[in-house]
Amino acid sequence: MIDRRTLLGTALAAPFATPALAQEGPFPSRPIRLLLAFAPGGGTDLIARTVANAMGPSLGQSVVVENRPGAGGNIATEAAASARPDGYTMLMGNHGPMSVNVSLFRNMRVNPETALEPIGLVADAPLIVVVGPKSRATNLPELLAEIRAARGNITYGSASNGSASHLAAALMLQMAGLEAEHVPFRGAAPALTDVVAGHLHFMITTLPSVVGLLTNNALRPLAVTGDARMTILPAIPTVAETIPGYKATAWYGLLVPRGTPEPIKARLYAAMRDALSNAEVVRRLRDEGAEPSTLDGRGFAELIRWERERWATVVRQSNITVD
Repeated sequence: MIDRRTLLGTALAAPFATPALAQEGPFPSRPIRLLLAFAPGGGTDLIARTVANAMGPSLGQSVVVENRPGAGGNIATEAAASARPDGYTMLMGNHGPMSVNVSLFRNMRVNPETALEPIGLVADAPLIVVVGPKSRATNLPELLAEIRAARGNITYGSASNGSASHLAAALMLQMAGLEAEHVPFRGAAPALTDVVAGHLHFMITTLPSVVGLLTNNALRPLAVTGDARMTILPAIPTVAETIPGYKATAWYGLLVPRGTPEPIKARLYAAMRDALSNAEVVRRLRDEGAEPSTLDGRGFAELIRWERERWATVVRQSNITVD
């Protein structure tokens, strides 16, 4: 039996017990999970797994990618926001869930700006403007001239309403003062099939989704959407060379639940930088059309805010919905 003295000692010691977090030892003492808002097998999944694998040696623990697709990325965002702020849950955020969804979804349960804290930007991936046999354009000025002459009777495809491909095209048309008919699909592949078949005039899409079609000359590349030409496509001009000031990219960065201690965030950022200094990681990212970045948490937060404001304007002026 336990006597009164033992019970009293236990009761007095309980309020001063070491928290569970401190008992785990120096961070990290177990694997870290990286939540991803996309299904396995795509370009974003490859980027996440490449970076996660490369961060492991620096951290001394594995970083395990956990796919949580659905609701435009909101499911993964909500899961990350509700996780314990101890550094063992990260989110690979991109421009959709972090900056665009607040303008597309009326009843978001989580505000990424207040629920998450940026660690750093991993990579920035320009998109590419392509045309098929429906268009005779061999460069972007010719495509814009076709659109202008058609007075709105030209079609373009996208992966879905509010997707990166949709927003990039809407921004290009807005800045050029043009109109065209948007045809949304469920994914880039079926949209590109209709461009190749000549049912649609053009599309703006990610490089991985279209590289095979470019290699087979099924589509013609006209321009890339970043502020500089792509390393692997140096002959393809930027949209900005025709429409000054234009930029639309798909970016990827690491975030953690708000309240994560500063030393842990610094540790994760250092591991991210170590991963992005690996030549093989850089090669793999560039093969996916992504340019590695080492933008820190503060810079990444500024990027998210800037993107949120600019895409809110595009969504409003183009009357884009997720119906």
